[in-house]
Amino acid sequence: MFEVVIGLEVHVQLNTKTKLFCSCPTSFNHRQNTNTCPTCLALPGALPVLNKEVLNKSVMFGTAVDATINQISYFDRKSYFYPDSPSAYQITQLYTPIVEHGKLRIDFLEEGAQHQKSGSHKVIRINRAHIEADAGKNIHDGPISKVDLNRAGTPLLEIVSEPDMRSAEEVTLYLKKLHSIIRYLDIGDANMQEGSFRVDVNVSIRPKGDEKLYTRVEIKNINSFRFIQRAIELEVARQSEAWEDGVYEREIVQETRLFDQVKQETRSMRGKEEAADYRYFPEPDLLKAVVTDEMMQEFSKIPELPDEKMERFVKEYGMSEYNAIVVTSSLEMAHFFETMMQEGISAKNALTWLTVELQGRFKGEINVSNSPVDAKKLGYLVKRIEDGTISGKAAKEVLDYLMQNSVDVDAAIDSLGLKQVSDTGALEAICDAIISANQEKVAEYKSGKDKLFGFFVGQVMKESKGSANPQSVNEILKTKLG
Repeated sequence: MFEVVIGLEVHVQLNTKTKLFCSCPTSFNHRQNTNTCPTCLALPGALPVLNKEVLNKSVMFGTAVDATINQISYFDRKSYFYPDSPSAYQITQLYTPIVEHGKLRIDFLEEGAQHQKSGSHKVIRINRAHIEADAGKNIHDGPISKVDLNRAGTPLLEIVSEPDMRSAEEVTLYLKKLHSIIRYLDIGDANMQEGSFRVDVNVSIRPKGDEKLYTRVEIKNINSFRFIQRAIELEVARQSEAWEDGVYEREIVQETRLFDQVKQETRSMRGKEEAADYRYFPEPDLLKAVVTDEMMQEFSKIPELPDEKMERFVKEYGMSEYNAIVVTSSLEMAHFFETMMQEGISAKNALTWLTVELQGRFKGEINVSNSPVDAKKLGYLVKRIEDGTISGKAAKEVLDYLMQNSVDVDAAIDSLGLKQVSDTGALEAICDAIISANQEKVAEYKSGKDKLFGFFVGQVMKESKGSANPQSVNEILKTKLG
């Protein structure tokens, strides 16, 4: 039996207005090569100047993961040639990064990695988070390849974990928590599809009980949680098979591989360099990066994070830990829920109508961020259920209507004619008519056939075309039937 050993390198694009070492905008989706200058084109004589905002955001992240923040850090030059890197080197931090020795807790919600039980936790150590400049982008158009340098020089925070993860499930939980923290801090949009949250996975295996770290294989730049999980599974299977066949040392070499989602395989891309191959040396064009005491004081005051919000939801709203983790897993979901709660509704109903009813109606690209029914509107709909204006069943029809029509809740209720009748006089008249028309049933009920009570309720609801308030109907019938 083998144990899987996984460490991650996550590149987070920071949402600064300008690039890391120049004043060019970071909006790299503009026309190719328009957001460039002599510095990000690496022209002779152009010198880098550090963007202070990058230090501020790094302090926020270091605080969030309970890390050591080095108030003095240094930049280093990492030499390599890529077509989309005009300088043929990258400015990064090797020897003294700005953030070191952090930790991140993952929560197991159900049977999964290592057979962990719901409600259990594991802490993943973060080795470091260092600042570096991004490269540009290669564009392949048939036989022609082009280079767009709009992204060159964009600030990245590379977050490197220790090899503490033991399964694809743990990796997914770690990445989702990390993604959530980045969004809560608002230091990056963490959009995987656009490349602002890129993941390199380092995978190795070893016999269970063995503490040695064997040859690691890097799988580069995977852009979805599902693909990351699948790539790990395929690579673990490849390495395990090589070990069992006795060809591990020959076939499993330190290299960078790509995940081919069409062929469902990992494929060799290039040999993995050692640190010496990059010829690191201190960056001669930059001074040391200094985080002042004032900066530490200001930017270590960070917003409420997912774990803290989850604990507050459990205490404040009486939620289970499972439900609180689900609601706080994304910033947008947590804000949606809290906005609903401003209507003074119960947390239980808010949770059900958000996670079951509303999300059950999402299709395609629709989510809580762009839902046709916003949080205030959904909260008010739940309020109308709780105050007896409409029934829960009718509210589902109203929600369907609101998903297609931009009107307020009361207008939708009136338009659909679903307002509950709670007027005692009107309901008593209907109940009297039903009782009068079913004297035989009344006699049977009074003789002990209690189950017939449901018959009378059903007849009243049918007569009122579902508009009668069920609670009021029950009370009136109990009185009239003795």
